[in-house]
Amino acid sequence: MDSEKRTYYVDLVGGDVLLESVREENPSFVIEANDSEVNELKSYLEKNHTADMKTYVRSHIPYEEYHKDSQNGKYDRTIQNIYAMIYKLGNEQSRRFIEEMGILEDDNYQERKDIQRFKQ
Repeated sequence: MDSEKRTYYVDLVGGDVLLESVREENPSFVIEANDSEVNELKSYLEKNHTADMKTYVRSHIPYEEYHKDSQNGKYDRTIQNIYAMIYKLGNEQSRRFIEEMGILEDDNYQERKDIQRFKQ
């Protein structure tokens, strides 16, 4: 694996990590990462896509309460991991945007040690 850090663009709409920003209509987060960090982030993006599809299927079952659905929790955890990793690797603008969103400061996430390790 290459340990040299390069600039990448994280496209959350497309669910990819790219060497170039491809579309202005899909703003990207700018990160500095090595190959292993990019692979880890791509893994989170894939898990998030899978969880998103499962929540879509569940949403079509009217008798199943969404707040008791474990798939929603899985989706939430993967999106939090993605934002935490972007926060860790991101440039100042990316970090500021995530701070303004407050996704890593929510009381539900304060107890998650995996999220806290990214913020250090």
